[in-house]
Amino acid sequence: MKKNNIKILAIESSCDETAAAVVEDGRKVLSNVISSQIDLHTIYGGVVPEIASRKHIENINFVIKDALKEANVTFDDIDAIAVTYGPGLVGALLVGVGEAKALAYGLNKPLIGVHHIKGHVFANLIEHEELKPPFVCLIVSGGHTEIAIVKDYNDFEIVATTRDDAAGEAFDKVARSVGLGYPGGPKIDKAAKLGNPHAIEFPKARVNDSKYDFSFSGVKSAVLNYQNKANMTGEKMNVNDLVASFQRAVVEVLVEHTIEVAKDYNIKNVAMAGGVASNTALRSLMEEKCSEEGLKLHFPSPIFCTDNAAMIGVAAYFEYINNNFKDLTLNAVPNLEL
Repeated sequence: MKKNNIKILAIESSCDETAAAVVEDGRKVLSNVISSQIDLHTIYGGVVPEIASRKHIENINFVIKDALKEANVTFDDIDAIAVTYGPGLVGALLVGVGEAKALAYGLNKPLIGVHHIKGHVFANLIEHEELKPPFVCLIVSGGHTEIAIVKDYNDFEIVATTRDDAAGEAFDKVARSVGLGYPGGPKIDKAAKLGNPHAIEFPKARVNDSKYDFSFSGVKSAVLNYQNKANMTGEKMNVNDLVASFQRAVVEVLVEHTIEVAKDYNIKNVAMAGGVASNTALRSLMEEKCSEEGLKLHFPSPIFCTDNAAMIGVAAYFEYINNNFKDLTLNAVPNLEL
């Protein structure tokens, strides 16, 4: 089995981005093509799974063609086909998995199944060549909020998770409730810059039986209760102050728990991954606290924080070099555990 100059064609379709990329040797991104459906789903205030699946079917061949063209390669140059097979929306995942299996079979190429969250974590390797295990990674997105200890490239330990809402989910719900719309994360990030983050003191939950776990349903409910009270009493509500204060409560908890894990496990490298890792307040506070504690922080550029196929190609490389291939029975697993 070839061990260098490995070119992997990667496919990602777990939610509402149809993406394809060509990645060489797990670090060099030759192409990264993303077809987003945000404008389409904004009409409905969130992702509609059936619509997402249909759009993936329409777009997937085009993004693969564009990824090959942008990388200046053909199928003959590709050493393996990789695809996200979970977690995610089952209909959306099935489109990518079906396409990858068809390509692997038709081209007689190895097939690699990739865990979506593992892809997010390894997005950090694209721009940070110095980053190597062990490191602590905060994974924070619309569907996931976890802290993982990356012991080795194929050895992860999840030490924290959310007991209810993911951080990104809480952002979306609060943004919708105050009229900012979808997607909530970027809109709250923008509005919060115009507000006072100390205007309102929202709760920061601690989980009794786990010092690292998260809970965001309380702060989300506190925001909704604040709004309801203002509406009933006729009190004027400053939306920018409200979302800035909400964002501070969420960001401080994310940073505090991540720093705790790094210190308790004596790990000096910290990384962030997932769509919410693009949040400017989170990046700023995490940089500040890591600097204070003598920790080295890494995070991807925003394009590699959102769902993309380059990160899947990076993660797939470490499966390839360990000969960890899938056969044509590979199926979508919407609740795939890490």
